[in-house]
Amino acid sequence: IRARVHNRPASGRCRCRCGTTHTEDDPALGTAINPDRYDYAGAVLWNNHAGALWQRFTIYLRREVAARAGLTQAACKEEARVSFGKVAEFQKRGAVHFHAVIRIDGPDGPDTPAPPWATVELLNDAIRAAAARATVPVTAAGRFPARTLRWGTQIDIQPIGSLEGQADVSEQAVGAYVAKYATKAAETTGTLDRRIGELRELDLHPELPDHTRRLIEACWDLDADYPERLLAHWSHMLGFRGHFSTKTPRYSTTLGALRGARADWRAQQERREKGLPTLDQDDDAGEDTTLVIAHWEYAGQGHTPGESWLAASIANEIKQNRELAREIRTELEGDGWDD
Repeated sequence: IRARVHNRPASGRCRCRCGTTHTEDDPALGTAINPDRYDYAGAVLWNNHAGALWQRFTIYLRREVAARAGLTQAACKEEARVSFGKVAEFQKRGAVHFHAVIRIDGPDGPDTPAPPWATVELLNDAIRAAAARATVPVTAAGRFPARTLRWGTQIDIQPIGSLEGQADVSEQAVGAYVAKYATKAAETTGTLDRRIGELRELDLHPELPDHTRRLIEACWDLDADYPERLLAHWSHMLGFRGHFSTKTPRYSTTLGALRGARADWRAQQERREKGLPTLDQDDDAGEDTTLVIAHWEYAGQGHTPGESWLAASIANEIKQNRELAREIRTELEGDGWDD
């Protein structure tokens, strides 16, 4: 995005390009120095296509790893598996970037050792090459020109062990790294926490920063020209339509298993609070016991309103027919008729 924003330079400069030295909590940080020249359309299109750009990066990454190992992609799959977990985070300027943990496992995942050629140096080179190759074209539409989206030059690659001050990579180090940025993503400020049905709803949020408001307005402005991108639908996320966290299937336990464990733990907690027996392990038997709380059976399905009316009408008609038949039988018997 070819426009300057207020920042705290990490280089030798102590002042922002606006001439001010910003404090860490300055609300101006991340906002455009000159809003009239800022590429808000490019910013929301970047967010909107960030997931697709990540997907292309992972495709190229596997190719680059295989090439550096001197193997075909098919042969590389027989020896190793590239796994990752990533977290999306909004920068102060409203642009999405990713923090990822990437590793090379054995062919069957983390339970098998990686091949000897799978070194940190090889993975580092493969990541940089894949990031340089990955692009996503955005076609021209209306008054918006064609674009090619790609990763920036600020790619920071560090072994997690050294990043966390540890000699070896541990599950705790990986968990701490991911949790750190997952928490930061959840603390994003200056955005809306729910979808908006029309732009006039922004008037209900006077606290919304002008920079964020302009990004949301850009989503709605682009929506008619890129209807398949659902930019207005995702305007509360500044155009970003991906998941904040994704991973490869065999990177670790599944999210479904985590949800199940969380639900089981909460159910146990509620039963303890109510003084009810829990599904704890039977210490005497040394085996898991199962406590049946309730037994449910399908009892049937009631009528719809239309079916209820029809059933009542039929029942009433049967009743009337039976009464009429009883009256006729009584009259016939009185006249001396029998069956």
